[in-house]
Amino acid sequence: MCRRPDMLLRLLLLCLAAQAHALENQLHGHASPYLAMHGEDPVAWQDWNAATVALAREQGKLLFISSGYFSCHWCHVMQRESYRDPAIAALLNSRFIPVKLDRELHSALDAYLIDFLEKTQGNAGWPLNVFLTPEGYPLIGATYLPPEQFKTLLTRLDTSWQDERGRLRNLARRTLLQLMLQQPTDASAVLDAAALDAGLLQQALSVADLFEGGFGDQNKFPMTPQLMALLELQVRTPHPQLAEFLALTLDKMAAEGLRDHLAGGFFRYTVDPSWQVPHFEKMLYTQAQLSEVYLRAAEVLQREDFASIARDTLDFVLREMAAPGGGFVASFSAVDGNGVEGGVYLWDIDTLHGLLGEQDTALARRLWRMQDGAMLDAGYLPRRGEAVAAIAAALGVDVDALGERIASVRKRLLDARTARTLPVDDKVLSGWNGLLLAALSRAAQRWPEAGYADAAHKLRDYLRAKAWDGKALRRASSGGDALGKASIEDYAYVAYGMSRYADLQGDPSDRTFVAVLLNLAWQRYAGQGGWRHDDEPLIPGLAEQPAMLEGAVPSPAALLILTALGSDSPRLVALARSAAERARALVQGDPFWYAGHLTALLASAGAERADGAAMTSD
Repeated sequence: MCRRPDMLLRLLLLCLAAQAHALENQLHGHASPYLAMHGEDPVAWQDWNAATVALAREQGKLLFISSGYFSCHWCHVMQRESYRDPAIAALLNSRFIPVKLDRELHSALDAYLIDFLEKTQGNAGWPLNVFLTPEGYPLIGATYLPPEQFKTLLTRLDTSWQDERGRLRNLARRTLLQLMLQQPTDASAVLDAAALDAGLLQQALSVADLFEGGFGDQNKFPMTPQLMALLELQVRTPHPQLAEFLALTLDKMAAEGLRDHLAGGFFRYTVDPSWQVPHFEKMLYTQAQLSEVYLRAAEVLQREDFASIARDTLDFVLREMAAPGGGFVASFSAVDGNGVEGGVYLWDIDTLHGLLGEQDTALARRLWRMQDGAMLDAGYLPRRGEAVAAIAAALGVDVDALGERIASVRKRLLDARTARTLPVDDKVLSGWNGLLLAALSRAAQRWPEAGYADAAHKLRDYLRAKAWDGKALRRASSGGDALGKASIEDYAYVAYGMSRYADLQGDPSDRTFVAVLLNLAWQRYAGQGGWRHDDEPLIPGLAEQPAMLEGAVPSPAALLILTALGSDSPRLVALARSAAERARALVQGDPFWYAGHLTALLASAGAERADGAAMTSD
């Protein structure tokens, strides 16, 4: 007779306990635009921190880390299809510890998980979804998955974890150990500079697309760190085939769909091998790096038109990516305000006729090649079409008069684009702004009176006054709020940009600031085994590496070495030489993917020879 109240009491206590352990979405109103957009998801997203890791261990649940960024098209798609699905959300909330990661704020963890997925599945990208044991060992991962496939994965993984967690824990630990043991420990032979250059050239040409430019035969990325290394190789040892390939690649990137031919700037990559269809996101680091590449290519290949492309790109950044409080925003979204990928940049014929009339529409279609079979779902993407002189001759009009008409057409199209909603990730990332500072400083040297020196000076002031708190760099800011913790990227890229600016202006305080950043970078991110992305990792596996791969942005370790080699500090130069040599085995085995470290190794050897010659002459 007394059991019914006792049973009800137990059920009540169980419900209260379940509610006490119920997760809540922590991302409401987050300062990161990417995380904030997930703040209304039914998934109980946790922010990445020590408390989240401790929660997974306490509850014995798998961590589910979903990493992405604001301007990523497929990140938006997976949010819409899966993370706003109540059934999927309930499964994630009850059986896992779901973590949403802004990859631009936690670049070290993101790079580690990307590396895990590439090594275990052969490819990676975003959205990046990885399951880890409560101890932090990666178990399995995937990129975008349709909702039914994703739900199936969640269900099967949960069942396996409940039935075989001991085996899965051992599997994850063993897999990580095997991946960490894959790196070579030493170089079987020390190659001289000529052999290193030959290795880079051979590997680059083995993956080069000699017909369309760029590397690979599927989607096409700018691969700016490799292009810069190959331009420097062309300076050291001219190769006609390499010069031809570099010119082809740079021409294709500038003429086809990778570039915004109306407003300027470049998209992140194209989804096809012939540079026609871009993935429409615009990243600050893309603009900064390609500006430097085109400026350097103008010098190396003696192509003044390449300098014009660099100038057009920097003008776009200064005009459209400036943040209200200083610095420059991180990116523009791939999708417009209506969720249409590329919707801001595409034109259908009816819209063109309504804006321009019949004659100017015909002109625009010839000028920007909007009349062949390459129409996308939402319209035509402007690309480089017929030359102005050829159109003027065909129409029998003066070139200058036609130029004025083209300017009017461009203005009307750009005015119409301003009415289209383009979501912006307004984070000001310190490292990416450091890359831009380097590009602006290089441009200021080429065009002293063009305003780039003033823009560089303002950006230098921002980095020194707002990205630096007197003791450490901030990762980012948004709306005045500090975001994230700085990584090796931030120290490397800001030091590099400040060193370029110091070369431009010659202010001793800037060189002192560079030395401070370099010393901090060595203290926090360098150890006996090499470089680490994070100085205080929350999970195992973020081990030291002798070298860091080139990715969408330059290897931060390679840039630190190169910047330190140019410093006035004998200690920093010695540290840089030691670090350059430590990377030799990886560089010699895979020079294309460690192109920055190859440049650093050659620079270190050259500096050492120069020092030896100076001592001999003394």
